Amino acid sequence: MWCSRVALRQLQRATVKPLALTGAPVGVMQRDMSTLPRVYVTRQIPPEGLRILHESGQVQFELWDSDDVPVPRKELLQKVKGVDALLCVLTEKIDAELLDAAGPNLKVLSTMSVGFDHLSLEELKRRGIRVGYTPDVLTDAVAELTVALLLATSRRLIEATHEAKTGGWGTWRTLWLCGHELANSTVGILGLGRIGVAIAERLAPFKVKKFIYTDMCPRPDLASDINAEYVSFDELAKQSDFLLACCALTPETHEICNKNLFSKMKKNSIFINTSRGGVVNQNDLYEALATNQIAGAGLDVTVPEPLPTDHPLFTLKNCVILPHIASASYSTRNAMSSLAANNLLLGLQGEPMLKELKL
Repeated sequence: MWCSRVALRQLQRATVKPLALTGAPVGVMQRDMSTLPRVYVTRQIPPEGLRILHESGQVQFELWDSDDVPVPRKELLQKVKGVDALLCVLTEKIDAELLDAAGPNLKVLSTMSVGFDHLSLEELKRRGIRVGYTPDVLTDAVAELTVALLLATSRRLIEATHEAKTGGWGTWRTLWLCGHELANSTVGILGLGRIGVAIAERLAPFKVKKFIYTDMCPRPDLASDINAEYVSFDELAKQSDFLLACCALTPETHEICNKNLFSKMKKNSIFINTSRGGVVNQNDLYEALATNQIAGAGLDVTVPEPLPTDHPLFTLKNCVILPHIASASYSTRNAMSSLAANNLLLGLQGEPMLKELKL
């Protein structure tokens, strides 16, 4: 597993070399710049990525200069016209409409995300557009946040903080705000990949009794790292005291966590999702939590994002909801932007990207 700080240093060293323009007359330099590939960046990405693009001297780029508000769709469709490459984040839907607006010059797409459910892969493949993404560098940050969310949910930390602030903290009581421990528990992982393994490695010191997982097929190489047992989907639901959704969002996993899953889980079980909101049927989850079919849920991802403040899930004390912050550490986000920038530059050069989706 890459530590994000180590990954960032490696990506900084791997930065594509700048175009040699030293000593050229200003007019020549300006003409050279005007003929460089055009790039549109859909967000004010962390500074390392922007520095790499600027110092490379290989592209001319424009960006939507905001980190708070996504670029409006109408504006995006205008800005991508004629660009050679696009650097986006997961809030931008890259579909046939956008690719038509961009036109035939678009040859490289780099997304600052490990997930790619916002991309129309078939359209990109049909048009011969290369796609870079940013796995690995966020593994540690996501694993850490998943453990934090699990503990906050299972030990009812948000409820406890609220009680302390609002006067609910009275005399000591024997069963008040009791939660569920990791010690001697069974932890189930839905979708065993790099992040699932990293989470299990962090949970092992809590004296977890057993790790189990399910996936499209057994993954013995990864499972051996955490001594995890492959089980069926039903057995994952039945055995898990803590069930962690770590799978990618695909047509096969869309709303795979539904009443069928929740109805088979233990009443004292905790469900955690730090993958994609679309893997959960939120109506079914609400029912499972409201009727105490399961003990609690912690979500870093929802549908939609942001989740409306009047959504029923927010009314439940046994549901902890975070605003999609799993990869939100300074070192990780800079490493992601560095990798996205380098993927883009290498793609424009016709070289192998550091991390490329094989379409």
